[in-house]
Amino acid sequence: MRLGTDGPVLPRMGLGCMSMSHPGRDRAESLRTLQTAIDRGVNFLDTADKYGKGDNERLVAEAIRGRHDDVVVATKVGFVGSSRDPRPIDGSPRHIHTAARRSLERLEVETIDLLYLHRVDPAVPIEESVGALAELVAGGIVRHVGLSEAGPNTLRRAHAVHPIAALQSEYSLWTREPEAEVLGVCRDLGTTFVAYSPLGIGFLTGTVRDRDDLPEGNRLAKGPRVEPGNLEHNLTLVEQLAAVAERVGCTPAQLALAWLMARDVVPIPGSARVEHLLENVAALEVQLGDEDLSEIDRIAPPGAAAGTRKSQEGLSLTGR
Repeated sequence: MRLGTDGPVLPRMGLGCMSMSHPGRDRAESLRTLQTAIDRGVNFLDTADKYGKGDNERLVAEAIRGRHDDVVVATKVGFVGSSRDPRPIDGSPRHIHTAARRSLERLEVETIDLLYLHRVDPAVPIEESVGALAELVAGGIVRHVGLSEAGPNTLRRAHAVHPIAALQSEYSLWTREPEAEVLGVCRDLGTTFVAYSPLGIGFLTGTVRDRDDLPEGNRLAKGPRVEPGNLEHNLTLVEQLAAVAERVGCTPAQLALAWLMARDVVPIPGSARVEHLLENVAALEVQLGDEDLSEIDRIAPPGAAAGTRKSQEGLSLTGR
Protein backbone atom coordinates (compact mmCIF):
# COMPACT_ATOMS: atom_id res chain seq x y z
CA MET A 1 0.00 0.00 0.00
CA ARG A 2 1.26 3.44 -0.88
CA LEU A 3 1.01 6.62 1.09
CA GLY A 4 -1.60 8.44 -0.95
CA THR A 5 -1.36 7.95 -4.70
CA ASP A 6 2.31 8.66 -5.25
CA GLY A 7 4.05 8.33 -1.89
CA PRO A 8 6.35 5.63 -0.57
CA VAL A 9 5.19 2.08 -0.04
CA LEU A 10 4.05 1.65 3.55
CA PRO A 11 4.25 -1.46 5.71
CA ARG A 12 0.92 -3.08 6.42
CA MET A 13 1.30 -1.96 10.04
CA GLY A 14 2.92 1.10 11.57
CA LEU A 15 3.97 2.02 15.09
CA GLY A 16 2.24 4.59 17.26
CA CYS A 17 4.82 6.30 19.46
CA MET A 18 2.64 8.38 21.80
CA SER A 19 2.71 5.94 24.73
CA MET A 20 6.49 6.11 24.82
CA SER A 21 6.17 9.57 26.36
CA HIS A 22 3.76 8.58 29.12
CA PRO A 23 5.04 9.19 32.67
CA GLY A 24 7.27 6.43 33.97
CA ARG A 25 8.23 4.97 30.61
CA ASP A 26 11.70 3.48 30.24
CA ARG A 27 13.39 5.58 27.55
CA ALA A 28 15.97 2.91 26.79
CA GLU A 29 13.23 0.31 26.31
CA SER A 30 11.31 2.70 24.07
CA LEU A 31 14.41 3.17 21.92
CA ARG A 32 14.85 -0.61 21.68
CA THR A 33 11.22 -0.89 20.64
CA LEU A 34 11.61 1.72 17.92
CA GLN A 35 14.78 0.16 16.58
CA THR A 36 13.29 -3.34 16.68
CA ALA A 37 10.27 -2.09 14.78
CA ILE A 38 12.47 -0.66 12.03
CA ASP A 39 14.50 -3.87 11.88
CA ARG A 40 11.26 -5.87 11.49
CA GLY A 41 10.01 -3.67 8.66
CA VAL A 42 7.48 -1.77 10.78
CA ASN A 43 9.03 1.46 9.58
CA PHE A 44 6.02 3.82 9.54
CA LEU A 45 6.46 5.78 12.76
CA ASP A 46 3.73 8.06 14.13
CA THR A 47 4.45 10.91 16.53
CA ALA A 48 3.23 14.48 17.19
CA ASP A 49 4.55 17.71 18.60
CA LYS A 50 2.01 17.41 21.44
CA TYR A 51 3.29 14.03 22.66
CA GLY A 52 5.53 14.63 25.62
CA LYS A 53 5.64 18.33 24.71
CA GLY A 54 8.03 17.58 21.88
CA ASP A 55 10.04 14.90 23.67
CA ASN A 56 8.40 12.13 21.63
CA GLU A 57 9.74 13.65 18.43
CA ARG A 58 13.20 13.87 20.00
CA LEU A 59 12.94 10.19 20.97
CA VAL A 60 12.05 9.24 17.40
CA ALA A 61 14.95 11.37 16.16
CA GLU A 62 17.36 9.42 18.34
CA ALA A 63 16.00 6.10 17.09
CA ILE A 64 16.20 6.96 13.39
CA ARG A 65 19.51 8.84 13.46
CA GLY A 66 21.35 7.70 10.37
CA ARG A 67 18.35 5.60 9.29
CA HIS A 68 15.84 8.13 7.97
CA ASP A 69 16.07 6.60 4.50
CA ASP A 70 14.72 3.38 6.02
CA VAL A 71 11.63 4.90 7.63
CA VAL A 72 8.55 7.01 6.96
CA VAL A 73 8.07 9.50 9.78
CA ALA A 74 4.69 11.08 10.39
CA THR A 75 4.10 13.86 12.88
CA LYS A 76 1.22 16.20 13.68
CA VAL A 77 0.80 19.86 14.52
CA GLY A 78 -2.11 22.03 15.63
CA PHE A 79 -3.16 20.51 18.97
CA VAL A 80 -2.19 23.25 21.43
CA GLY A 81 -4.33 22.50 24.48
CA SER A 82 -6.91 20.11 25.88
CA SER A 83 -10.58 19.67 25.10
CA ARG A 84 -11.34 21.82 28.16
CA ASP A 85 -9.51 24.86 26.80
CA PRO A 86 -11.37 27.66 24.97
CA ARG A 87 -9.27 27.04 21.85
CA PRO A 88 -7.44 23.72 21.97
CA ILE A 89 -6.70 23.65 18.24
CA ASP A 90 -4.70 26.16 16.23
CA GLY A 91 -4.90 25.49 12.51
CA SER A 92 -3.81 28.97 11.48
CA PRO A 93 -1.17 29.18 8.75
CA ARG A 94 1.15 31.05 11.08
CA HIS A 95 1.01 28.33 13.74
CA ILE A 96 1.32 25.50 11.21
CA HIS A 97 4.45 27.03 9.68
CA THR A 98 6.07 27.68 13.07
CA ALA A 99 5.16 24.29 14.54
CA ALA A 100 6.34 22.41 11.45
CA ARG A 101 9.77 24.01 11.59
CA ARG A 102 10.08 23.17 15.27
CA SER A 103 9.10 19.55 14.58
CA LEU A 104 11.68 19.44 11.79
CA GLU A 105 14.38 20.52 14.24
CA ARG A 106 13.34 18.04 16.92
CA LEU A 107 13.17 15.16 14.44
CA GLU A 108 16.60 16.08 13.04
CA VAL A 109 15.52 15.42 9.46
CA GLU A 110 15.69 17.52 6.33
CA THR A 111 12.08 16.82 5.39
CA ILE A 112 9.05 15.53 7.29
CA ASP A 113 7.65 12.58 5.34
CA LEU A 114 4.03 13.13 6.41
CA LEU A 115 2.64 16.09 8.34
CA TYR A 116 -0.90 15.91 9.69
CA LEU A 117 -3.13 18.67 10.95
CA HIS A 118 -3.82 17.05 14.32
CA ARG A 119 -7.42 18.25 14.49
CA VAL A 120 -9.53 20.55 12.34
CA ASP A 121 -9.72 24.09 13.74
CA PRO A 122 -13.32 25.35 13.56
CA ALA A 123 -12.03 28.93 13.67
CA VAL A 124 -9.97 28.53 10.49
CA PRO A 125 -11.33 27.41 7.09
CA ILE A 126 -9.79 24.08 6.21
CA GLU A 127 -8.70 25.60 2.91
CA GLU A 128 -6.42 28.00 4.80
CA SER A 129 -4.93 25.28 6.99
CA VAL A 130 -4.27 22.96 4.07
CA GLY A 131 -2.97 25.88 2.05
CA ALA A 132 -0.32 26.38 4.72
CA LEU A 133 0.56 22.69 4.60
CA ALA A 134 0.83 22.92 0.81
CA GLU A 135 3.25 25.82 1.19
CA LEU A 136 5.44 23.63 3.39
CA VAL A 137 5.45 20.99 0.65
CA ALA A 138 6.42 23.60 -1.93
CA GLY A 139 9.20 24.78 0.38
CA GLY A 140 10.65 21.28 0.76
CA ILE A 141 9.91 21.04 4.48
CA VAL A 142 7.14 18.42 4.10
CA ARG A 143 6.66 15.65 1.54
CA HIS A 144 3.04 14.66 2.12
CA VAL A 145 0.01 16.18 3.84
CA GLY A 146 -2.50 14.48 6.14
CA LEU A 147 -5.49 15.20 8.35
CA SER A 148 -6.54 13.60 11.62
CA GLU A 149 -10.15 13.00 12.69
CA ALA A 150 -11.61 15.02 9.82
CA GLY A 151 -15.10 14.41 8.51
CA PRO A 152 -15.89 13.41 4.91
CA ASN A 153 -16.91 16.87 3.67
CA THR A 154 -13.83 18.47 5.22
CA LEU A 155 -11.65 15.82 3.60
CA ARG A 156 -13.12 16.61 0.19
CA ARG A 157 -12.64 20.37 0.65
CA ALA A 158 -9.08 19.84 1.85
CA HIS A 159 -8.22 17.54 -1.04
CA ALA A 160 -9.40 20.19 -3.51
CA VAL A 161 -6.62 22.46 -2.19
CA HIS A 162 -3.84 19.86 -2.00
CA PRO A 163 -3.81 16.05 -2.21
CA ILE A 164 -4.44 14.54 1.23
CA ALA A 165 -2.15 11.54 1.36
CA ALA A 166 -3.47 10.15 4.65
CA LEU A 167 -6.39 10.48 7.02
CA GLN A 168 -5.79 9.24 10.55
CA SER A 169 -8.77 8.49 12.77
CA GLU A 170 -9.74 6.05 15.48
CA TYR A 171 -10.86 2.75 13.99
CA SER A 172 -11.09 -0.69 15.54
CA LEU A 173 -13.43 -3.59 16.18
CA TRP A 174 -15.33 -1.48 18.69
CA THR A 175 -15.06 1.85 16.86
CA ARG A 176 -16.34 1.34 13.34
CA GLU A 177 -17.75 4.80 12.59
CA PRO A 178 -15.33 5.47 9.69
CA GLU A 179 -17.14 2.80 7.68
CA ALA A 180 -20.24 5.00 7.36
CA GLU A 181 -18.65 7.56 5.00
CA VAL A 182 -15.00 8.34 5.59
CA LEU A 183 -13.50 5.12 4.26
CA GLY A 184 -15.43 5.47 1.03
CA VAL A 185 -14.24 9.05 0.53
CA CYS A 186 -10.67 7.94 1.19
CA ARG A 187 -10.96 5.29 -1.50
CA ASP A 188 -12.41 7.80 -3.95
CA LEU A 189 -9.62 10.32 -3.33
CA GLY A 190 -6.72 7.88 -3.08
CA THR A 191 -6.18 8.82 0.56
CA THR A 192 -4.59 6.18 2.80
CA PHE A 193 -6.58 5.52 5.97
CA VAL A 194 -4.45 5.16 9.10
CA ALA A 195 -6.16 3.63 12.14
CA TYR A 196 -5.07 4.84 15.57
CA SER A 197 -6.11 3.05 18.79
CA PRO A 198 -6.63 -0.16 16.76
CA LEU A 199 -6.65 -2.14 20.02
CA GLY A 200 -9.21 0.06 21.75
CA ILE A 201 -6.55 1.65 24.00
CA GLY A 202 -5.70 -1.87 25.15
CA PHE A 203 -9.21 -3.11 25.86
CA LEU A 204 -9.32 -5.39 22.79
CA THR A 205 -6.20 -7.24 23.97
CA GLY A 206 -8.34 -9.15 26.44
CA THR A 207 -6.11 -8.22 29.37
CA VAL A 208 -8.57 -5.80 30.99
CA ARG A 209 -11.03 -7.50 33.31
CA ASP A 210 -12.07 -4.57 35.47
CA ARG A 211 -11.15 -0.94 36.07
CA ASP A 212 -8.38 -1.96 38.47
CA ASP A 213 -6.48 -3.43 35.50
CA LEU A 214 -6.10 0.04 33.97
CA PRO A 215 -2.87 1.87 34.81
CA GLU A 216 -3.17 5.23 36.51
CA GLY A 217 -3.66 7.95 33.92
CA ASN A 218 -4.75 5.49 31.21
CA ARG A 219 -6.98 7.25 28.66
CA LEU A 220 -9.40 4.34 28.67
CA ALA A 221 -10.06 4.79 32.40
CA LYS A 222 -11.48 8.23 31.66
CA GLY A 223 -13.75 7.02 28.88
CA PRO A 224 -17.42 6.04 28.88
CA ARG A 225 -16.76 2.47 27.74
CA VAL A 226 -15.49 1.32 31.12
CA GLU A 227 -18.24 2.94 33.16
CA PRO A 228 -20.46 0.54 35.15
CA GLY A 229 -22.87 -1.22 32.83
CA ASN A 230 -20.87 -0.41 29.73
CA LEU A 231 -17.83 -2.25 31.05
CA GLU A 232 -19.69 -5.53 31.58
CA HIS A 233 -21.24 -5.38 28.11
CA ASN A 234 -17.91 -4.64 26.45
CA LEU A 235 -16.12 -7.40 28.36
CA THR A 236 -18.62 -9.88 26.94
CA LEU A 237 -17.87 -8.55 23.47
CA VAL A 238 -14.14 -9.08 23.95
CA GLU A 239 -14.67 -12.55 25.39
CA GLN A 240 -16.48 -13.58 22.21
CA LEU A 241 -13.72 -12.14 20.05
CA ALA A 242 -11.13 -13.93 22.17
CA ALA A 243 -12.89 -17.22 21.43
CA VAL A 244 -12.52 -16.52 17.70
CA ALA A 245 -8.85 -15.68 18.21
CA GLU A 246 -8.27 -18.96 20.02
CA ARG A 247 -9.86 -20.89 17.19
CA VAL A 248 -7.79 -19.00 14.60
CA GLY A 249 -4.64 -19.56 16.64
CA CYS A 250 -3.72 -16.02 17.61
CA THR A 251 -4.12 -13.58 20.48
CA PRO A 252 -7.10 -11.20 20.71
CA ALA A 253 -4.77 -8.30 19.88
CA GLN A 254 -3.51 -10.06 16.77
CA LEU A 255 -7.08 -10.79 15.69
CA ALA A 256 -8.04 -7.12 16.01
CA LEU A 257 -5.03 -6.02 13.98
CA ALA A 258 -5.45 -8.70 11.31
CA TRP A 259 -9.10 -7.66 10.90
CA LEU A 260 -8.04 -4.08 10.18
CA MET A 261 -5.33 -5.09 7.74
CA ALA A 262 -7.86 -7.23 5.89
CA ARG A 263 -9.80 -4.00 5.31
CA ASP A 264 -6.86 -2.30 3.56
CA VAL A 265 -6.15 0.24 6.25
CA VAL A 266 -2.88 0.76 8.12
CA PRO A 267 -3.17 0.25 11.89
CA ILE A 268 -0.62 1.97 14.12
CA PRO A 269 -0.81 0.18 17.47
CA GLY A 270 1.12 1.87 20.23
CA SER A 271 3.90 -0.15 21.84
CA ALA A 272 6.49 1.04 24.32
CA ARG A 273 7.91 -2.43 25.02
CA VAL A 274 9.59 -4.85 22.66
CA GLU A 275 7.48 -7.81 23.78
CA HIS A 276 4.26 -6.00 22.93
CA LEU A 277 5.66 -4.88 19.59
CA LEU A 278 6.62 -8.43 18.67
CA GLU A 279 3.14 -9.70 19.57
CA ASN A 280 1.64 -7.08 17.32
CA VAL A 281 4.06 -7.78 14.48
CA ALA A 282 3.01 -11.44 14.57
CA ALA A 283 -0.45 -10.29 13.44
CA LEU A 284 1.09 -9.87 9.98
CA GLU A 285 1.09 -13.67 9.72
CA VAL A 286 -2.54 -14.13 10.76
CA GLN A 287 -4.78 -15.15 7.89
CA LEU A 288 -8.51 -14.55 8.34
CA GLY A 289 -10.86 -16.40 6.01
CA ASP A 290 -14.29 -15.29 4.89
CA GLU A 291 -15.96 -17.32 7.63
CA ASP A 292 -13.72 -15.74 10.26
CA LEU A 293 -14.50 -12.25 9.01
CA SER A 294 -18.23 -12.99 8.94
CA GLU A 295 -18.15 -14.29 12.51
CA ILE A 296 -16.23 -11.21 13.67
CA ASP A 297 -18.79 -8.96 11.99
CA ARG A 298 -21.58 -10.85 13.70
CA ILE A 299 -19.98 -10.40 17.11
CA ALA A 300 -18.82 -6.81 16.69
CA PRO A 301 -20.92 -5.00 14.09
CA PRO A 302 -20.89 -1.19 13.94
CA GLY A 303 -22.34 0.17 17.17
CA ALA A 304 -21.77 -3.02 19.17
CA ALA A 305 -19.72 -1.37 21.91
CA ALA A 306 -21.54 0.25 24.82
CA GLY A 307 -20.63 3.88 25.42
CA THR A 308 -19.07 6.47 23.15
CA ARG A 309 -15.43 6.15 22.16
CA LYS A 310 -14.47 9.42 23.85
CA SER A 311 -15.96 11.82 26.35
CA GLN A 312 -18.27 14.46 24.92
CA GLU A 313 -15.43 16.99 25.20
CA GLY A 314 -13.15 14.72 23.20
CA LEU A 315 -15.79 13.99 20.59
CA SER A 316 -16.33 17.73 20.10
CA LEU A 317 -12.87 17.88 18.49
CA THR A 318 -13.54 15.12 15.95
CA GLY A 319 -15.51 14.64 12.76
CA ARG A 320 -15.45 18.28 11.67
